[in-house]
Amino acid sequence: MLLPDAIQLAFRAVTAQRLRSFLTLLGIAVGIASVILLTSIGEGIHRFVLAEFTQFGTNIASISSGKVKTSGPAPTGIPSSVRPLSMDDARSLANLPHVTGMTATVWGNTEVGANGRLRRTTVNGVGADMARVYNIKVKTGQFLPHESLENARALVVLGAKLKSELFGNANPLGALVRVGNLQFRVIGVMEAKGQFLGVDLDDAAYIPTARALELYNRDGMMKIDLAYEEGVPASHIVAAVKSTLVARHGREDFSITTQEDMLRTLSNILDILTLAVGALGSISLLVGGVGIVTIMTIAVSERTGEIGLMVALGAPQQTILALFLGEAVTLSAIGGLMGLGLGFGLAQVIHLAIPALPVHTPLSFVLLSEGIAVAIGLLAGVLPARSAARMDAVEALRAE
Repeated sequence: MLLPDAIQLAFRAVTAQRLRSFLTLLGIAVGIASVILLTSIGEGIHRFVLAEFTQFGTNIASISSGKVKTSGPAPTGIPSSVRPLSMDDARSLANLPHVTGMTATVWGNTEVGANGRLRRTTVNGVGADMARVYNIKVKTGQFLPHESLENARALVVLGAKLKSELFGNANPLGALVRVGNLQFRVIGVMEAKGQFLGVDLDDAAYIPTARALELYNRDGMMKIDLAYEEGVPASHIVAAVKSTLVARHGREDFSITTQEDMLRTLSNILDILTLAVGALGSISLLVGGVGIVTIMTIAVSERTGEIGLMVALGAPQQTILALFLGEAVTLSAIGGLMGLGLGFGLAQVIHLAIPALPVHTPLSFVLLSEGIAVAIGLLAGVLPARSAARMDAVEALRAE
């Protein structure tokens, strides 16, 4: 039998019982639509989360005191201590090859007062390169100037919300602000950044690192962040940092985290969650598969005489098997296309109704879903098709 004739027979068999065929492919359509909808939402959230983390740049390495991973039994009777990160450590790391910016950070929560108003907020001790390292901008005035790390002047840059809370619409540049028990002069206001993982980035103040050490009575920084050149492998920066700090500290009593490694781990976790959500949605495809098996079994029993006649006329088993498999695949393929349209349409409606909810449907998901639909039709049609192909011509015609 020629392929065009086989396709024509498959479509004729599907359209002969329109209502029954529609109900059958509806099961596949609902399953595919649920998979497309859930994976679109999952992929959209994936992209949204990664965009939130990469808004501060991707070429960042963060060094903090203390080693995250330990091995072997802890020594008994010997007190252990972690050497804090010092100003000299920060200077030596800033001079490493391929490093384009360095900020040594200390933070805490304290009262900030000005203009007769008082507010408790986060105060960050940072370096002059902080705005460049984290890819943030100053709206008015300037950021902290490059000065000696130990002798930086008492200057402060306000976050957009903190400026509004303390000064309203007035220009704060040049005004004195009390931070804890110290006085600072305002030299700039940051651009609004909104919230990041529930933290209000605009409700903060930025002062020189040395002044923050004095304010919080600390003898070392909480972390040192380095920005490095595009295209430089993170492993090269990590190796250089380890070599430098081990030479200075005498041992590896620090931890290094790169933005690249963090994003890779986060992306893998989000990929697994997206696949898990899609797998849950695909459970409904089993219902569609059972429906195809049921309908094809009924079709075989209804067309016993037709099958017997084909066998009597010399049709080989492979031809009869291909015909009934073709019907099953046609049902599932049409149902898959309906499901793709339904799922994509629902995803867009949800996005329009809730703009804050990101939705994205990659082409790979579309092709994979349609492939799954065809595969389900093929698998579900095997048993009925084999039953039809193995019929005896005399018995089939006698039953008819």
